[in-house]
Amino acid sequence: MSEDTSDPADQVSVEEQRKRRYERRLSAYRSADRVLAGLGLRETLRQRLALLEQAPELYDLDETVDLYGNGIVEVLEEKVAGLLGTEAAAFFPTGTMAQQVALRCWAGRTGNPTVALHALAHPEVYEQQAFSRLSGLRPVHVTSEPRCTSAQDVRDLPEPFGALMLELPLRDAGFLLPSWEELTEVVEAARERDAVVHFDGARLWETTVHFGLPLEEIAGLADSVYVSFYKSFNGFGGAALAGPSTLVEEAKTWRHRYGGQVFQQFPTVLSALAGLEGELPRLPEYVRHARVVAAALREGFAAAGVPWARVYPEVPHTYDFQLWLPYDVDVVAEAAVRTAEETGTLLFGNAWDPKGPDLAFTEVYVRAAALEWTADDVKTAVTEFVSRLPRQVSQ
Repeated sequence: MSEDTSDPADQVSVEEQRKRRYERRLSAYRSADRVLAGLGLRETLRQRLALLEQAPELYDLDETVDLYGNGIVEVLEEKVAGLLGTEAAAFFPTGTMAQQVALRCWAGRTGNPTVALHALAHPEVYEQQAFSRLSGLRPVHVTSEPRCTSAQDVRDLPEPFGALMLELPLRDAGFLLPSWEELTEVVEAARERDAVVHFDGARLWETTVHFGLPLEEIAGLADSVYVSFYKSFNGFGGAALAGPSTLVEEAKTWRHRYGGQVFQQFPTVLSALAGLEGELPRLPEYVRHARVVAAALREGFAAAGVPWARVYPEVPHTYDFQLWLPYDVDVVAEAAVRTAEETGTLLFGNAWDPKGPDLAFTEVYVRAAALEWTADDVKTAVTEFVSRLPRQVSQ
């Protein structure tokens, strides 16, 4: 093994440089004349509060405020159940809590605490072993490959499991969705093994264009579904668990035990109602425009002389997708920030992460702000970005 001769001071320097770049990216976002993706997570408190300006049109503000999940919270729960075609729904402060509760309840019903899921699923990547550490569940991986779970994966799993959890879309693999036929086969394979099916549908709202089906038909394929109110709708937070009324009633008991019976939640609930009213009808338009943006990125990088660039998936399944470029992460991150600072146009507002040596990727989000960008606008922004990259590219 070779001796590590790196200077600790250099390590600190790199960390500090990245911290400063993040601050510059945030500043560039706020000062830019135009951005491809306008997201609430980068806005000021004043900007976020503007989301509630339409509150009087969404709910009678002279009604008594909610207490521990009644009133306006129940209105939102009924609305979600109606949209997803389920018997009932329960509001949760976080999706992490909602899904743990759902799968804990299913484990009690099936008698099996084993949960089959993708190795790239959100609980496995971002929740610090919460299933096993907190809820007594035992996750097993149906696959670790960067693709959607297949029916054969489910049939080949060498041990019994009580529930199959499917993340739709699978974010860390590129916001991927299976075909409707493939999804149906996966669900059938799980039921062949006497397991229930739970959809991690944080972004399920965005899947109707890809599947060509209404929400209630998509959600109806599963035994229970979780949906988010901020990932698709730019809300303040919150989630819902939808399914059979008996499951939902038990889930509300566990919600209380997990600390999710919050005293008052009306600001978050109002932001969710605003999303259902204003954003949900626009999601198909965002998905279709994402395909325009993706094609323009691909053509723009080819015209700018970048020898290899990949939009993944080539035709986005939702309105989020990945862009891969053959550069070091710090190189592309710096070019993205400099382009925004010097041109007032922010094309890539998200972080860049490594995919391998001299290979970086970022997530591209297409929302309302992106509808103002034509394909030519995207290509022009790509040209500006590439002009700030080094000439020599590692291949």
